[in-house]
Amino acid sequence: MGIYSCLGTTLDEVRDSLYYGKSGIILDQARKEIGFRSGLTGYVPSPDLKKELPRSQRVYMPEQAKYAYCATRDALAHAKIDQDYINSHEVGILYGNDSTSEPVYEAVNTILTKKDTMLCGSGAIFQSMNSTVTMNLSVIFKLRGINMTISAACASGSHSIGLGALLIQNGLQEMVVCGGAQEINAAATGSFDGIAAFSTRENEPEKASRPFDRDRDGLVPGGGAATVILESYESAVRRGAPILAEVLGYGFSSNGDHISSPNVEGPSRALAMSIERAGVSIDSIGYINAHATSTHVGDTNEAKAIYSVFGDRRIEVTSTKSQTGHEMWMAGASEVIYSILMMKNGFIGANLNFENPDEDSAKLLIPSKRIDKKFDMFLSNSFGFGGTNSSLIIKNL
Repeated sequence: MGIYSCLGTTLDEVRDSLYYGKSGIILDQARKEIGFRSGLTGYVPSPDLKKELPRSQRVYMPEQAKYAYCATRDALAHAKIDQDYINSHEVGILYGNDSTSEPVYEAVNTILTKKDTMLCGSGAIFQSMNSTVTMNLSVIFKLRGINMTISAACASGSHSIGLGALLIQNGLQEMVVCGGAQEINAAATGSFDGIAAFSTRENEPEKASRPFDRDRDGLVPGGGAATVILESYESAVRRGAPILAEVLGYGFSSNGDHISSPNVEGPSRALAMSIERAGVSIDSIGYINAHATSTHVGDTNEAKAIYSVFGDRRIEVTSTKSQTGHEMWMAGASEVIYSILMMKNGFIGANLNFENPDEDSAKLLIPSKRIDKKFDMFLSNSFGFGGTNSSLIIKNL
């Protein structure tokens, strides 16, 4: 695993942030100055890659591709995969990304002001494509297996892991680099602000993201990148890899309903499918990492979906978005990493700012403080605009 997050840029930093309930959310005054209703955002430092990559490669990389490079570099090292191994095997990449707004804005602005398309620069087209992350990483790391971007809104990172597992289970790939990346710049989030999707609790940034809380008033945007290396068990054993966990089940569905308002039936089917494909009982699942973004309708309907599947089974449910904000295209991958870190270290981080349950969240077991608990299996939900749903069940190894 590798991660570049507002909770830290190493696995150890992120683990500690989860354990101690550190928030990565800040107030960005620059957003207020350009007309945002909400200046809240997750803060991620910009990586300086001048010493690692030549300019001829950096020029093709937008913000999120740089985050993804850092996460993937670290994940490959963590998995004990060097360039010689990659050169002699067909390693694939499936990565979630569903926007690349800033390069498009900058290119169009250059054309309109300079009246010369050539001034956009040679890197503009490659930075502007949704597939920018996979095209850049596949070239930098010389990957020769499947090469595809998963654009599925806020379920993109989760779907990448589920689809990567399916490819391996069907013998089509032995190893796949999977993950999700999210740009954090203002161009990427302005339209969300324009539909009043964001919390305006600016006087207390660390208390703005309030998943499942009765008084939630909207999500907080975040981002970065998260990478997991998926590999067949046989291959991992053969090369002596440090095996962390197993993808047991992948469930998916489409709501077939409203473009932005989620329903209950679609997520419920994804949850049930992941459990069925994993071949486990709900009693064996020790933790649920909820999608819950801190919106009224979204959190309510997810709480109903979880209850429809788990009933009165008392299992801890939290949303790590209370610490990170909504990492959008990255979230499905980063939340798998957050959950694995908690599973490996025997705790469940607090659902921050959960002070007053509403009618539906009151039916769930949502800890507002960190609890020490050993668990060996978790379920992670990710849902997105257009009604795309993904649920993953991961087992400790």
